[in-house]
Amino acid sequence: MRELPPPVRWWGRPFGEARLHLELGRLLLSATWRGDDVPHGDGAPVLLVPGFLAGDLSLVVLHDWLRRIGHRSYRSGIVWNVDCSEAAVRRLERRLVEVADRAGAPVTLVGHSRGGLFSRALAARRPDLVRRVVTLGSPLASQLDASVLTLAAVSGARVAQNLVRPHRPHCLTVRCPCAFSEDLVAPAHPPLVAIWSAQDGIVRPSSCRPDDAEWLEVRGSHVGLGVNVEVYRRLAEILLRP
Repeated sequence: MRELPPPVRWWGRPFGEARLHLELGRLLLSATWRGDDVPHGDGAPVLLVPGFLAGDLSLVVLHDWLRRIGHRSYRSGIVWNVDCSEAAVRRLERRLVEVADRAGAPVTLVGHSRGGLFSRALAARRPDLVRRVVTLGSPLASQLDASVLTLAAVSGARVAQNLVRPHRPHCLTVRCPCAFSEDLVAPAHPPLVAIWSAQDGIVRPSSCRPDDAEWLEVRGSHVGLGVNVEVYRRLAEILLRP
């Protein structure tokens, strides 16, 4: 898959992202949260990868729910997702090897936003250890196709990366020469499912639907995808596919 250049600047829907707590409340009051209306797991391993400016804590609700309905859910070890993409994926690869070895089976990667980019690149790098990839609001068609405010935060992270790694001036840009960039656009080998929302206020929705993925639409905010009841219902079904 060839990555497309980001289109004209987009301001996003920042006020729509404020519904996060309402989405969490809807989830906690649902039969899905109790596990009553979804199929339960068979113990297959799942590795959760958080998004930009977030860490494993942002997916703790999903992590606990997956375990309660019968899946072996694992954290990525990411505390704050702002690092160089290649360095982050190398650490994530070590974590994937550890999880696959412990589980004795290929792992499903579930990545939110930037975590979905890491998951896709990691699946291209280690298809032997990945069962499938599920992305939540990830700009797979163009990795920097996000709102103006989000890109400003990326610019800040880029400045910090340039101070730490001055020999990598293209870190956190589409011109990054690292292996991550090649892996990100490599043909999808393990099955790829892209969950997206037309109401996404952070990542342009059209970039969350790459040509080589299965698309599943839900309603909700970008930051709330980790606590979105529709996402949970979709995941419960996806994780039991052969």
